[in-house]
This record gives sequence, C-alpha cells and structure tokens, in this order.
Amino acid sequence: MSKNIRVALAGAGAFGIKHLDAIKLIDGVQVTSLVSRELDKTREVAARYGIGHCTTELADSLARPDVDAVILCTPTQMHAAQAIACMKAGKHVQAEIPLADSLRDAYAVVELQKQTGLVAMCGHTRRFNPSHQWVRKRIVAGELNIQQMDVQTYFFRRTNMNALGQPRSWTDHLLWHHAAHTVDLFAYQARSPIVKANAIQGPIHPNLGIAMDMSIQLKAASGAICTLSLSFNNDGPLGTFFRYIGDSGTYIARYDDLVNGKDEKIDVSKVDVSMNGIELQDREFFAAIREGREPNASAAQVLPCYEVLHDLERQLTQQG
Repeated sequence: MSKNIRVALAGAGAFGIKHLDAIKLIDGVQVTSLVSRELDKTREVAARYGIGHCTTELADSLARPDVDAVILCTPTQMHAAQAIACMKAGKHVQAEIPLADSLRDAYAVVELQKQTGLVAMCGHTRRFNPSHQWVRKRIVAGELNIQQMDVQTYFFRRTNMNALGQPRSWTDHLLWHHAAHTVDLFAYQARSPIVKANAIQGPIHPNLGIAMDMSIQLKAASGAICTLSLSFNNDGPLGTFFRYIGDSGTYIARYDDLVNGKDEKIDVSKVDVSMNGIELQDREFFAAIREGREPNASAAQVLPCYEVLHDLERQLTQQG
C-alpha cells in the first residue's frame, strides 16, 4: 500500500458528506473516487471536495489501482452485496450501518472477510461517540455495571426524505437500520450477549410499506435489560436519547453529549482526539488497515446484532 490510504466513497448523500468532511481531518487519507447515483450531482460534490474521479458505477472505482479501500454510504439494501464486491476486488471496506438487511447476507460478508483477511468494518457509530466511550471506560474499569438502558430513537419521516430534506431513492427501516445501533450498543456496553429479545410494531405505512413505530425489549446474559422505542411519526424533539441506569450512576447520552441523572453536563472533550463520532469511526477504519488488525465494529464483532435483528424480524412476521 502507498503511504496514503486511497479511498473510494460510494453514496454522496447526507451521510456520505459527513464522511467526506471527517476524512478531510485525517492525515494520510485521500478520497480518489466518488460514486453516486446521479452523475451531475456527483460531479458537484467531487469538485467541492477535490476528488479527481467520479462515476455512477461502483465497479468503475473498484477497477482503479488508486483505490485501497471503500466506504459505503449507499442504500441499506445494497450494503452486503457491495461489501462483498469490494473484498472480491481486493479492497478494504467499511459499510455504513447496517451491515446487511438479512442475516444470510451478514453471514456472507463475515465469511468472505475471513477468507480474504481484508478489513471489513460496519459503521456502528455509537461505539465511537465520545459520550458512549466515556461510559464504556467506566464499565471496563469496573466502576459501573449496566442494569438497564432506556433508548428513544425518534424521527419525523412520514415521507421518503433524507437528513438533508432531499428525496430518497430507497426506503429506510426502523428495525434493520435504526434498531441496529441500540441492539449492538447494549450488548457492547453490557459486555454480555443478548439472550432474549421481543418486538412489537405499529401499523404499516400504506405508501412506504414499513412500520412507522416499533418497541423492542432486550435482556443480556448479565441480567441487564434494555427498552427501545422507535418512531418515524414523532414530531420533535428528534434524534436518539440513551439513558444508562447503572449500579453507581445514571447517564443520558445524546450523540456526542453526556449528562448525569441530575442533568449536569459531563465533559467528554478529552475522551478521544475528536468530538465527531463519524471521524473517530473513520480513524479506526484507517488505523486497522495500516496496522493490519481487526477494527472495533468489525463485521465479525457486530454479527451478533444481526442475529438478534433476524430473530426480531421473525417475531414481527409471525405477528402479521
């Protein structure tokens, strides 16, 4: 590999832009190719970020010798097949969350990673947010044990729009995308596998074809429990709010901010080299490539999350 890690980014939408902004802050990394659905818009973004090559076909980027790794910010339904294509082309890959929208496809990604030895990582950003890292450090030090997590993931998304208010070419999903963050984080912070999971959902939207409201209960082998409420019907406040109830403290995390149970702000600015969870996630990806090691949030590490999601999906299907 050359001194710089040369990256292709696929998907120049709202989240792709977050990664491009993050990569600008990381030394020794250069985006050499940009892939997205509409060529004119792709060219505009490429010009803004000084990216020399743009295309509408991932295969074009994978064929280039100046691409060492790929970050996938494409629609959920494409992640697994594209991650497999990247590794077959000899490229390291980071797929934005979720790794796949079926357990079978998640298994296929993990199996190919084992065969190739390439870095395959998934964007489970909550592992990297400074707020959650602060809590994690207390857990690892033996200063806190999770008893319960109460999580709310709330959006107002009754039409098919992205985070920038632009029309989406695909449909988002509460279970396979948004619940994946919390299912993985709960097991990660409890340091214990999930042994029981239940789910119910509200009515299916007549146009989008997805449930707009969902409730999930989880229990870890340690005895810790988690309650997760998700909605696309919520008209503010928006975002995801994590309440950690531990044996020695209560903490509420809102993305990169953290307060205790008395709503007193906790300084997490020194937890890592940045306060940007996406930047920290990308730094881990590139560090793992350079050091030839498994990254935090590797495809293999997050696979148990998708086993739980598969079980929850079967429950919801049986409920009709």
